[in-house]
Amino acid sequence: MPNIIRGPAVLQTERLILRRPRASDAARVFERYASDVEVTRLVGWPRHTSIAETEAFLAFAESEWHEWPAGAYLMECRTTGALLGSTGFGFESAQRAATGYVLARDSWGRGYATEALRAIAQLAPQIGVRRLYALCHVEHRTSAHVLEKCGFVLEGVLRNYTEFPNLTPGEPCDVQCWASVF
Repeated sequence: MPNIIRGPAVLQTERLILRRPRASDAARVFERYASDVEVTRLVGWPRHTSIAETEAFLAFAESEWHEWPAGAYLMECRTTGALLGSTGFGFESAQRAATGYVLARDSWGRGYATEALRAIAQLAPQIGVRRLYALCHVEHRTSAHVLEKCGFVLEGVLRNYTEFPNLTPGEPCDVQCWASVF
């Protein structure tokens, strides 16, 4: 891809460090959120049942960073270094990317998702993204509220659009589509 403007490997916000994941993060990612039944209930990927699955995700994330302007970012607390969750970009083309976020259970309700998503949304146009969107289960009101606070616009409900493998394996569910256009 010619003229790719690369995203930084590290972003800092008031309380967070967002950084490119490393293979050595596998155990922490697995323990903090990827294997948690409640945390992964409404995400679009299967809950990890082994470190090998987390290692495979981190290898995929690394390949995305090589192919696209950016990829996944891990969220860490600036003061303690604690792993809080992850966010980032899933590119479909150089100008269109999906985003999302997942937080360890003890990090819920503290504004970390909003802070991280704002940073991702601010970075998006700087790396060439013209459309940044997120899909949200229709019953996940907390996530929808975060998207709204970050300036995303609800474009509509996509009926029977995607599977939530930890909720209703094999059955597509309705999702809200939220987007920011730059």
